Amino acid sequence: MLHWSLIVSALGVIIAGLGGYCGWSLFPTMIHKKVEQSVIISDGSEQYKRFVNLPQPLNFKVYIFNVTNPEMIQHGAIPIVEEIGPYVYKQYRQKKVKHFSRDGSKITYVQNVHFDFDEDASAPYTQSDHIVALNMHMNAFLQVFEREITDILQGFANRLNSRLNRTPGVRVLKRLMERIRGKRKSVLQIGENDPGLALLLVHLNANLKAVFNDPRSMFVHTSVREYLFDGVRFCINPQGIAKAICNQIKDSGSKTIREQSDGSLAFSFFGHKNGSGHEVYEVHTGKGDAMKVLEIQKLDDSHNLQVWLNGSNEGETSVCNQINGTDASSYPPFRQRGDSMYIFSADICRSVQLFYQSDIQYQGIPGFRYSIGENFINDIGPEHDNECFCVDKLANVIKRKNGCLYAGALDLTTCLDAPVILTLPHMLGASNEYRKMIRGLKPDAKKHQTFVDVQSLTGTPLQGGKRVQFNMFLKSINRITITENLTTVLMPAIWVEEGIQLNGEMVKFFKKKLINTLKTLDIVHWAGLCGGLGVAAMSLIYYIYQRGRPEEAPVK
Repeated sequence: MLHWSLIVSALGVIIAGLGGYCGWSLFPTMIHKKVEQSVIISDGSEQYKRFVNLPQPLNFKVYIFNVTNPEMIQHGAIPIVEEIGPYVYKQYRQKKVKHFSRDGSKITYVQNVHFDFDEDASAPYTQSDHIVALNMHMNAFLQVFEREITDILQGFANRLNSRLNRTPGVRVLKRLMERIRGKRKSVLQIGENDPGLALLLVHLNANLKAVFNDPRSMFVHTSVREYLFDGVRFCINPQGIAKAICNQIKDSGSKTIREQSDGSLAFSFFGHKNGSGHEVYEVHTGKGDAMKVLEIQKLDDSHNLQVWLNGSNEGETSVCNQINGTDASSYPPFRQRGDSMYIFSADICRSVQLFYQSDIQYQGIPGFRYSIGENFINDIGPEHDNECFCVDKLANVIKRKNGCLYAGALDLTTCLDAPVILTLPHMLGASNEYRKMIRGLKPDAKKHQTFVDVQSLTGTPLQGGKRVQFNMFLKSINRITITENLTTVLMPAIWVEEGIQLNGEMVKFFKKKLINTLKTLDIVHWAGLCGGLGVAAMSLIYYIYQRGRPEEAPVK
């Protein structure tokens, strides 16, 4: 009996050792290899199918800042806004694969995006809701005109040569064109008292009505559907100089302005995104290095952007123009506590770093939460070694002496070819220089901070999304009557949340494929380790107990 108790104890130790080895070495290695195999994108694989068509649509929520005192703003009052929404859309993404690289480590594609309005999730809001919102296209035109008069005048010179000869005051305009052709100066730099410029501005001011449908203020009365997707129409049957202005706007190449079948133009925030994509992406497939899966290698055949300022040395690419990370539809696997990762957003022309915040549980699935840091739009400038974001394209706005905007705001002029300013929703964390000039903002970190919850082993996003706000400066522009009494403010237009919440079907699939397997292996690990140690301990105790008992005298 004593002999067998020692054998059982030894077997228990062996079983415990096997349990420890499996749990701390064999199983993690097996899981690591299995995850590597599952995340690599290869032609015809399950991951390839999920890559081409996302298993579920993303949530795209839009909140609009409805302006409640437009007439008072025209007389210098501080704007009062009221957030309405969310207007919820399902965003479907489908990738049209062009080719794999020869070694299979890269895949090139164009992404098509389609939006469907979700009536149930949006209720009680509908796309027919009437809104009073910032007239983005008119405000952008006026500021672009102020900044780049050369481009506009040369467009006039090319398109209006014959018509201008029949227009009163045209000879003065043509002489002005000849004088400033080839120069790149803003209106203010040319000089407010220039008689030729003054006459040009008079003509521009006189034709605003014909171009922008006789506006009464810097705000437009429209519907949500028109403002976001269908388009707010303008340039309806323009004549003379107004027609030339409309042609210049049309030829400017703005993505947000489209020509209609009747020749008019229409502005919308997202109409250009609803349909076939144009950007050509090259991303890593994970072959050879699973940690690089879905990282963007090239955009439109370039490793870097040409949007922001670069270094003084020829060929030097600034940190602002670097393309880092994935497109946020998925992330590299094997995340670790305390690490960071990048996403790249073509909508704002920059890479964004996300930092580990905490461990989370999403419907029974463990993961890590990541969030943006201060280096997103708060810490920008020469003191933070990223002054390349300070493009300084806006005149007479609220900014620092070095040309950078104050904390919490980023100038997207060179990204969008329009004077759009990026902030967090409700100007969360932005300088008081901007927030104090708007009434109705209610910043809340829980509602307005960008975050994402990621399953740490596979890099699968569980919930979260990008949250950003688009704004424009409102300001007075010399000799433009409709702007003459405006107070300079950073005016909010909309904010959006683009993200995901893993639905019930995907949660069940994920648990079946991974979480339940991990739990089973964990049970085997601890059962082997604890069971083996328990058997070994009990057998050893039994052996010691038997050794300590007095031997019974033999029966005579």
